[in-house]
Amino acid sequence: MHEFSGPFPDTDAESAPDPAAATAARVGGLADSVFENAAEVPEFVQFEVARDGGEVREPVTAARFRDEVNALAKGLLAEGVRFGDRVGIMSRTRYEWTLFDYALWTIGAQPVPVYPTSSPDQVRWILGHAGAVACVVENDEHAMTVGSVIGELPGLGHMWQIDAGAVEDLWAAGFPVADETVHRHRLAVTPESVASVVYTSGTTGRPKGCVLTHANMMAEVDTFLSGWGSVLGGRGGEPAAALMFLPLAHVMGRMLQVGCVRGRVRAAHQPSLTSEDLLRDMASFRPTIVFGVPHIFERVFNAVRRAALESGQEEAFDKAVDTAVRWAEAQERQAFGEGPGPGAALRVQHRMYDRAVYSKVREVFGGRLRTAISGGSALQRRLGLFFAGAGVTVHEGYGLTETCSASTCNPPGRVRFGTVGPPMPGSSVRIAEDGEVLLRGGHVFTSYLDDPGATEEVLHDGWLATGDLGTLDRHGYLAITGRKKEVIVTSGGKSVSPMPLEDRVRAHPLVAQCVVVGENRPYIGALITLDPEALGHWQRMRGQRATPLRDAARDPAVRAEVQRAVSAANALVSKAESIREFRIVGPPFAEEAGLLTPSLKLRRHAVLRACADEIESIYSG
Repeated sequence: MHEFSGPFPDTDAESAPDPAAATAARVGGLADSVFENAAEVPEFVQFEVARDGGEVREPVTAARFRDEVNALAKGLLAEGVRFGDRVGIMSRTRYEWTLFDYALWTIGAQPVPVYPTSSPDQVRWILGHAGAVACVVENDEHAMTVGSVIGELPGLGHMWQIDAGAVEDLWAAGFPVADETVHRHRLAVTPESVASVVYTSGTTGRPKGCVLTHANMMAEVDTFLSGWGSVLGGRGGEPAAALMFLPLAHVMGRMLQVGCVRGRVRAAHQPSLTSEDLLRDMASFRPTIVFGVPHIFERVFNAVRRAALESGQEEAFDKAVDTAVRWAEAQERQAFGEGPGPGAALRVQHRMYDRAVYSKVREVFGGRLRTAISGGSALQRRLGLFFAGAGVTVHEGYGLTETCSASTCNPPGRVRFGTVGPPMPGSSVRIAEDGEVLLRGGHVFTSYLDDPGATEEVLHDGWLATGDLGTLDRHGYLAITGRKKEVIVTSGGKSVSPMPLEDRVRAHPLVAQCVVVGENRPYIGALITLDPEALGHWQRMRGQRATPLRDAARDPAVRAEVQRAVSAANALVSKAESIREFRIVGPPFAEEAGLLTPSLKLRRHAVLRACADEIESIYSG
């Protein structure tokens, strides 16, 4: 087995020193930081809350946040929520979610996140399996979803709707409750207390409830703040500011929320993930740190690229991209003692493109961003290099719901693009004989709720079996190469990991998604969807009228362009592993059709069922 423990030495993985993590909390829970911030920095603006449809942001100081959390905690107590009770939260990312999270933690209750796009069956399973005594919903649609299954949830005694005044109503209900009652509950919370039951997104089978303690979450967040705190702020010492747009039902978004409160980072919520809304808020809030998924960074790159093409600057943009990549590669080699850094000619080129191209990339993010964290799926190495060369370093990390988000992450000043970094301090990574990634550390969950069998399947002597395949380089940097359950074995006995092929095909601007197929088939094939926005732009640039996706799939010029993407992917692998045939299908795989998880991961088996005819056509010719 190959094993490595954080922090980040220059030695080979086999000779790594013991980890040095942030000091583990011995008392208290997550809500304590709210009250400590209010006592120590009462005027610090903890949040900027959107009002009047998002046109105005209202500052919420640490003192006001404490008062609102305390008032809401009293209201929850008045309505019968008690220490250890579980309460569902079904909402988009917004300030009220954070209020409920901290109010529940204050009284020792356990929030249970529910994705706002969940179906009635998913809501029934999560709330029923968790034994939730109440549920917070955002709007009428969510209320109707919960209401449709409430007859099957006899333990659900309350449902509060944010858009119908739930917060204000609970404040009023809690008015007679003494502050001392709240503080007694808060002081009873220990690091070992359960903080939340977070259900996996369920790419296969029923979601499982990960039991995460206050200690798990604090270990994750405090380690990140101690190791990455120096790069959270903007250039010139600008105070750190984070725009939270990932779903708070997802553990990565939740850890950013906790990190902002524990790290005293000014934060704002953005409930919409549409490009228009997200980029507008980036420009107005001007974050210094962004937590996102690769799709966000791909959107930004493609938006800047389309603008360059429409202004007739395609050749100049491509040269700027190449210069940024070479600049970042030279800096990467220098950081690892493998080269002298960018040469004089490259520095001149880089300066020339900085004002014309790279500054526009930074402006898309609001102009102050210099650091981003990416997780959830693989970020293309070339894309990471481009952003670094443009002045925004994307630190790719890796983790699961079971590990409170990141177990590994590229450290400041030593980013190895195309990897997910070395173990974070206090974490260890081991590669099993079959290539599976195993993780250990204080951030690893305790169990699946009421499912000892599933827990025993993945936890062995403190090591979490992730189901992912990976490799460790000599510096201890982890690269994820695929999923154990997704390895394809052709009828000729060739084992193929689909992820590298799929990622490379997706790098083409026209491609939205790629699913490699070929299990028990004579060769590898692929299902490919097109990006409607990119397709429309591509057709306009060629002087063509826009066509429906189904017609574009039959266009020889479109097929030739997609073939270029497939050929680029095939160049990475042997002939036996290459994609021999592909089918363009549409529209893009969507969560509403059950083909994506709420965190935008493909439900591979669902896609294979939905596209059975297209797959058969690949092999029937």
